[in-house]
Amino acid sequence: MLRGAGLDPEVIVSGVDEDAYEAPTTRDLVGLLAGEKARAVAAGLDDGLVIGCDSMLDLDGRAYGKPASADEAAAWWREMSGRTATLFTGHCVIDAASGGSAWGVASTAVRFGTPSQDEISAYVATGEPLSMAGAFTIEGLGGWFVESIDGDPGTVIGISLPLLRRLLANFGVTIPALWGQYSSVE
Repeated sequence: MLRGAGLDPEVIVSGVDEDAYEAPTTRDLVGLLAGEKARAVAAGLDDGLVIGCDSMLDLDGRAYGKPASADEAAAWWREMSGRTATLFTGHCVIDAASGGSAWGVASTAVRFGTPSQDEISAYVATGEPLSMAGAFTIEGLGGWFVESIDGDPGTVIGISLPLLRRLLANFGVTIPALWGQYSSVE
């Protein structure tokens, strides 16, 4: 998404064990994990802005990260079918040079369709839901089974550009300045 929005980020995997953390709510957990990921990467850098992100689906107060197996993904889809859940995405921006940070959490309501058992099995068999928070995407094969979203689609995809813009403003960074620095628009 950042490349499509005119930036050329360097992707650095944080190595943070997401399963090692707990929080009272899904919103709190994604905020915590985004911060841990950003801090882990920033610790190895002398300068630059680090953006840490984490996403999870919340259904009935339960956090759904990435499913551990195809069976779990299928079970989640049976639970989500015909229901509305909230996708939370936490972002943390750290200025590696100064150590300054800003963070926030965006949320979007996701209304799931009612795929048949055969459709759920076929979707899970593609492998796509195994690497996605909540076992689905809207921009891939899972989009067939999402009836609607209420909120920023980027939040569901994994990075909320409006939230990120607000966080970057804490560092005096404007989006047009980033376009000029990292890309050439013709």
